[in-house]
Amino acid sequence: MSTTPIHLERPDGKGLASGTLGLWGSTVIGLASTAPVYSLVATLGYVVLAVGGQAPIAFIIAFIPMLLIAFAYRELNNAVPDCGTTFTWATKAFGPWVGWMGGWGVAVAGMIVLANLAQIASVYFWALLGQEFDEPNDWRIVLVAVAFIAAMTWVSWRGVEIGERIQNVLLAIQYLALIVFVIAALTQFFAGTAPNPTAFDWEWLNPFAFGEWGGFVEAILLALFIYWGWDTCLALNEETKDPKRIPGLAALLTCVLLLVTYVTVTIAAMMYAGIGEDGTGLGNEANADDFFLGIRDGLLGPWGWLLVVAVLISAVSSTQTTILPTARGTLAMGVYRALPAKFKDVHPRYKTPSFSTLVMGVVATVYYVVMTSLSDAILQDTILSLGLAIAFYYAITGYACVWYFRHDLFRSGRDFVYKGLLPLLGALMLTYAFVQSAIDMLDPDYGYSGTLLGVGSTFVVGIGALGIGVVLMVIWFTFPRAKRFFRGESLNRETPVLVPDDSSSVPRSIDGGI
Repeated sequence: MSTTPIHLERPDGKGLASGTLGLWGSTVIGLASTAPVYSLVATLGYVVLAVGGQAPIAFIIAFIPMLLIAFAYRELNNAVPDCGTTFTWATKAFGPWVGWMGGWGVAVAGMIVLANLAQIASVYFWALLGQEFDEPNDWRIVLVAVAFIAAMTWVSWRGVEIGERIQNVLLAIQYLALIVFVIAALTQFFAGTAPNPTAFDWEWLNPFAFGEWGGFVEAILLALFIYWGWDTCLALNEETKDPKRIPGLAALLTCVLLLVTYVTVTIAAMMYAGIGEDGTGLGNEANADDFFLGIRDGLLGPWGWLLVVAVLISAVSSTQTTILPTARGTLAMGVYRALPAKFKDVHPRYKTPSFSTLVMGVVATVYYVVMTSLSDAILQDTILSLGLAIAFYYAITGYACVWYFRHDLFRSGRDFVYKGLLPLLGALMLTYAFVQSAIDMLDPDYGYSGTLLGVGSTFVVGIGALGIGVVLMVIWFTFPRAKRFFRGESLNRETPVLVPDDSSSVPRSIDGGI
């Protein structure tokens, strides 16, 4: 059986811009992909509704499976630094069918979140101009959202270097806003001018103080979403200086920085506004979907617009960085014959996956326009179901790590822990999250659209999105070009991955290549 992938003789790998990113640039893109400001705004209120004062410890517990899977990404990347990440690793570990579905999980998660991010960016753009619309699918919101997707697609197509420079600025503004928020909240707390000053309580960090299991699970599932996106720096491994070391280190650094950010902001918000159900309280359902809007004027007065700008920038920033891993994933799938050959096209000048990037932008735009035209409620249901796709492909990655390194696990204590035990625990946690989420989503009251096909609409769109991947995979299986992939010839455990030959010969990155 042949084990040689297509065009393996190319010394530049898949043709991407090797050596463009260093540790700083890779970490910035990982942080930007998670959209820290938007993620907090969209999640914190609901977490408080679920578990009250245990919100900080909920964020800490949700961090654990992310960290465990980050170790799996690091170990797999050290051995196989391929931009296909989950697709490539799962194919090498379990074969073409599981690998293809892992790649689809990455793609469908990116498509869903892109639509949501673009809409949020548009809503906040108009809010910054003092405009509010009764309907979230107003044509003006849709028009600006599509413009944001187009602009960020162009940036991604134009090159990683320009994207990194833009992300440095956008991420700096996000963290400036969060620092201002924390300082202002704590200042008013200690001055006694906060609307509901609530003293810090160590019970907020007590993992045994949750009132009920259902609320605990709901909070953890919500919190998982705000960490998602750090794996973007792994998808850019072929464009990173020292691709076997820096991407994995950047992923771990991103996760830790996110943990510190989320817990700090959450505690400051609780000390300022409390967790009450009235007024600016974080337990007020009226403020659950955007607690910044509920407290910005009282907290910052005439500077309240700074928080609006921060959310807008966070959504726009993540729109661009979300395109990056999906486009590189489909590039790898095209190279190894898991998708049509056109997907492996790389721009001769900008060294980006040109066709894959443009397809991602077009598909996200069409999906967003169609969903908003049909019903904004269905669009919101797809967003609620996003956790299924995230847990799906993260869990596959964890299991792939254990199985790929199964012969190495007992060579040393380090191998057993980092290649086996920790990835397996992370995968099991995410498997439970997937199953529990799916069960919860069966309830018609879970989503916005009620019942579809006799069960909860969120379950239908979430499982349905993954099911579409099965259909597309079977369709591609029928094409002649796909045969080498599905026979395990173009990519298997023994196949040398198509990456640059010598990373030491590439130019220094724009941030020094640390």
